[in-house]
Amino acid sequence: MNGRSPLPVADRRRNETTRRAISKNVAELEFLLILYSCSFTGNVMSGPFTRRNENQMYRETEVSRPYQWCAKLEFRATFSKEEKTMIEKRRPRIGLLGIMHGLYDEKQPEITENQEKFARDIVAHLKDVADVYFPGAAKSRDLIEKFMKEFHEKELDGVMIIMLLYSPGLRLVQALQRNYLPLMLANIQPLPSVTKNWNWSLLTTNQGIHGAQDTANMILRAGFKPAIITEDWKSKAFTSFVDDWARAARTAAELKRARIAIFGRMRGMGDIVGDDAAFFRKIGPEVNHESIGDVYRYMESATNEEIERQMAEDRKNFKLDPKLSEESHRYAVRLQLGFEKFLQEKNYDGFSPNFDVFKEDGRFKQIPMLGASNLLAKGYGYSAEGDTHTVTMTLAGHILIGNAHFTEMYSLDFEKDSALMSHMGEGNWKIARKDRPIKLIDRELEIGGLENPPTVVFSAQPGPATMVSLAPIAGENYRLIVAKGDVLDTEELSDVPMPYFHFRPDTGVRACMDAWLENGGTHHQVLFLGDHTRKWKMLCDILGIQYVKV
Repeated sequence: MNGRSPLPVADRRRNETTRRAISKNVAELEFLLILYSCSFTGNVMSGPFTRRNENQMYRETEVSRPYQWCAKLEFRATFSKEEKTMIEKRRPRIGLLGIMHGLYDEKQPEITENQEKFARDIVAHLKDVADVYFPGAAKSRDLIEKFMKEFHEKELDGVMIIMLLYSPGLRLVQALQRNYLPLMLANIQPLPSVTKNWNWSLLTTNQGIHGAQDTANMILRAGFKPAIITEDWKSKAFTSFVDDWARAARTAAELKRARIAIFGRMRGMGDIVGDDAAFFRKIGPEVNHESIGDVYRYMESATNEEIERQMAEDRKNFKLDPKLSEESHRYAVRLQLGFEKFLQEKNYDGFSPNFDVFKEDGRFKQIPMLGASNLLAKGYGYSAEGDTHTVTMTLAGHILIGNAHFTEMYSLDFEKDSALMSHMGEGNWKIARKDRPIKLIDRELEIGGLENPPTVVFSAQPGPATMVSLAPIAGENYRLIVAKGDVLDTEELSDVPMPYFHFRPDTGVRACMDAWLENGGTHHQVLFLGDHTRKWKMLCDILGIQYVKV
């Protein structure tokens, strides 16, 4: 299936960071790319890839997979500290495979030129949603295989297939055998309607449908599950579909390169526990269990200038509680900077600490409620209590949609037909409603046994919303539970000292909760403003995991 876990040919995120570093004369790069043939070994990919010198070197070695092309990549770089960043914001990078028969070249050479112009028009039409690369019309098996090989070498996020004319489906077979990029089949043609002046020329240049049928059959029999759309290519519906799929393809690619740091797990909490090796194979992120002591050392290295700058940012973003002392705020900011420096220096994209580790370490005064909220708002993945699955979903959501919010269901309200959403004190304040100030309060916390942690308090913007939960079932069997609904216009609850709002599922809270529990949905969730169900369905199809809408 298209969900087979692709081993990345190279780490694009670090590669892009390297290029920027070179332009600023802050990096030294030694780059070697060797293409070589890989032997067939069935459907199992094997071969270790090794990170050397922590995060500054990457090497993929002796990879064996059922493809005849792959790459061996080595690069060495030294970065300045300011060049180390989380996953970058960019448009997806998509290869356009435009297939056609070469029958007409001898007597009607203008047909190829016209159909290639059609493909270039599609590229221009999609310029706001993706960087689409079109190498030319694929008029033979050799060209199909050449272009697909090129898409892999360029480390594109996915491949969109269109029929420029009819082309025999069997020409795709070997290219599909070697493919590990997500596929989309766009069943489109140059003109949207058959008019009275339709003639042989227009029939010839608008005959993609039977080629799409032949191609789709080959894709299915090769074991892939492509995204498919039949639509007028100039329509908003087509652009929206490509946008969603391209985002999903890019998200899947970035997950295969992501790194997650775990700081302890809550004892006895079952639904956060899975198989880390299976998770690495199926979903993608590398998960490491780290020492909170490293965070403390980075925290102690924070300068007064860095602390003052972040405190000023907090004063700009939040309405500060008069009871919140500057000393407490300063400590919370120092703790946030400790985590942020840790993530940057060790090249992590997300983190999940269990609150017990802070008291057990003996050196911390607070739990990082403010830091977690601010880092979520900056685009880092986050969850509480050492939850690998949910921190990954916040990270995936940042890439797929933006502004992922970590939460859980606290109380059910049968009168409102909703669930009151909250957590201990963390949340992405970028989803806050616009008509109320976001507060930063001095908050008493009975859990954790430390001093009051400054906590951001807000309610989410009312309107449509999507909530997801990644449930580990067994081994590589994962299930994404998805609920679409609305954030309600939630009244102010002055005695709730943490982010809160009501979420009403479209199916009603009773039916939704029944289905949630029946399908093993976990007690941590990630919420997004807006309807994003199709994006999540596409991502599940690419990753090869189950999608369940409740």
